[in-house]
Amino acid sequence: MREVQVSKTGGKLAQSVQVGPHRLIADEPADNQGEDLGPNPMEYLCAALGACTALTAKLYAQRKGWLLENTEVRVTLDRQENLTVFDRKVRFVGALDQTQKDRLLEIVNHCPVHKVLTGQIQINTKLLA
Repeated sequence: MREVQVSKTGGKLAQSVQVGPHRLIADEPADNQGEDLGPNPMEYLCAALGACTALTAKLYAQRKGWLLENTEVRVTLDRQENLTVFDRKVRFVGALDQTQKDRLLEIVNHCPVHKVLTGQIQINTKLLA
C-alpha cells in the first residue's frame, strides 16, 4: 500500500493529503474553526468504508458473473462517549434476485476496511527528524 503524506496547505486548518499521484484536501467545517475546503478526517473514514463496500461488491459480482450495475452506499458516523457507530446503507442496482442481494450484503461485511474497523488496531507513532 502506498504511503499517505499529509502537510499544511492554504487556509486556517486545511491539510494537503497526497497518495501517490492523487492530491486531496482535508479540512473542518466553519463551525469547527475550518473553512470547509474538503471533507474532515472522519468523513474520509466514512468514504473509505463506503468505497471499500462498493468495490468489494463489484469485484465479487464480477467473479460470479452477476449483473450488478452499481452499488450505492451511504455512510454516516456517530461518536458517542465510548462508542463509534457507523450507519451504512447499501443499495445494489442491477438484475439481481433477492438471494444474490443477500449474499452481496454478507460479502460487503468482509470488505478490507470493514475488517480493519472491526478488528484490533495498533498505531505506532515515531517522530521524524
